[in-house]
Amino acid sequence: MDSSFFSTQLFEDVQMAAVYPDSKTFADAIPLNPIPTILDIYEENKNDENFNLKSFVADNFKSPDKPASGFVSDTSLSVNEHITKLWPVLTREEENQPEAGSLIPLPYDYVVPGGRFGEIYYWDSYFTMLGLVADQKESTVRNMVNNFSYLLNNQGFIPNGNRTYFLGRSQPPFYSLMVRLVHENYGDSISKYLPQLLKEYNYWTKGSSALINVGERYRSPVKIADGLILNRYFDTKTGPRPESFKEDVYLMKQSGREAKDLYADVRAACASGWDFSSRWFADRETMATIETSKIVPVDLNALLFHLELMISKGFDELENGDRAEEYAEKAEIRKDAIREYFWDEKQQIFSDYHIDSGTVTGKKTLAMAFPLYFEIATPDQAEKVKNVLMSEFLKEGGFTTTLVNSGEQWDAPNGWAPLQWITIQGLKNYGFHAEANEAKKRWINRNKEVFKRTGKMVEKYVVTGQVEEAGGGEYPLQDGFGWSNGVYKALTTQE
Repeated sequence: MDSSFFSTQLFEDVQMAAVYPDSKTFADAIPLNPIPTILDIYEENKNDENFNLKSFVADNFKSPDKPASGFVSDTSLSVNEHITKLWPVLTREEENQPEAGSLIPLPYDYVVPGGRFGEIYYWDSYFTMLGLVADQKESTVRNMVNNFSYLLNNQGFIPNGNRTYFLGRSQPPFYSLMVRLVHENYGDSISKYLPQLLKEYNYWTKGSSALINVGERYRSPVKIADGLILNRYFDTKTGPRPESFKEDVYLMKQSGREAKDLYADVRAACASGWDFSSRWFADRETMATIETSKIVPVDLNALLFHLELMISKGFDELENGDRAEEYAEKAEIRKDAIREYFWDEKQQIFSDYHIDSGTVTGKKTLAMAFPLYFEIATPDQAEKVKNVLMSEFLKEGGFTTTLVNSGEQWDAPNGWAPLQWITIQGLKNYGFHAEANEAKKRWINRNKEVFKRTGKMVEKYVVTGQVEEAGGGEYPLQDGFGWSNGVYKALTTQE
């Protein structure tokens, strides 16, 4: 289904009438007739006295199926046994993908997160793959890397997920880490994936050369200083998100802001994967003040440093010394910039950079661990970050995402599997093994406690106090759950 459908009057009317409680349901629905035909019938009949929108939708669209798995959770199993049994339930086979609708078909099988998410997600997949590697599911890991390579070849980038409504944005660029995973575990050459790594890099750096003045920005690139361009999250599409249509419209009306700017900031936050968090809010607490487009995030730039490094290694394998040196130099420039521009001396942490103020935002978030994960931080910076992580962020059940309790899901008191992995490995990289092991133990125990109580691995966990269900977000807590499974497996099978 072409993404132009999401701009039609029918789509808007259905979403604003809340025909389905979850906006995502209609965005994922499968048309039973050609879209032009459905739209014509709608225009002809919508003003009739007896017209019923709900019935019209039921006659012309099929709700997205949740595959019937027959899976029953058994809490007498260990969490690892449960996860191993769950992989087939979360796997979608390429031949079973619907032809119509918003799903972008992929050539290989893939693992979805679970719950309401029936498609592949970009950054989720890396953390899911960590667990698949630990469980010796080599063919599934390869299938997933091949699917992302396919998307790079066909779309020129990796979308947020394989839905047509995600074609305006990506997510945290973990493809280079996926390549590293198959390189380190299965012996694949990096150069095998070099064409795709370069496509990924071109997507994130497109427009860099056109930036003249400091503070200028285009798509992702932002000119920070003479000779220095760093990156932010962005979305090329405008307007409310199809999958959260009415929520975005309500937010816009309540915010009193220019619609174009607000939607751009909301969409950019979705590209960050942290949707939503006080990290992006000007007043640190309310969504209406979201300003993602003005922020150069530390984690994104750490990921792009790794991408530059992997491209350099790919050229090195091909004995192309000049190109290898070119990308090694880009990585070195970015590394120095992260140490300088993202370091908050006052708070002794890495923070995001605010384009308009020309300084760090000063917000404390777990994104501070990314320069440790990629070994960008100096030993002195790493020591200072470690002190803040252990004294302020480590709670009974693991690391909290931020220290702000805004009601958003990427804030306190929630902890998320991917950020536990990044933080724990980051601490280990600098020799803080006792601290890393303590955090690992607390996170694993929290996962076990929730599993014993509910029979589920969930999307996010409350890490403070006693075990309770995590909240925030635009939808109920989801079970499954891809990245929680992957990180648990990887942490518990580590040497």
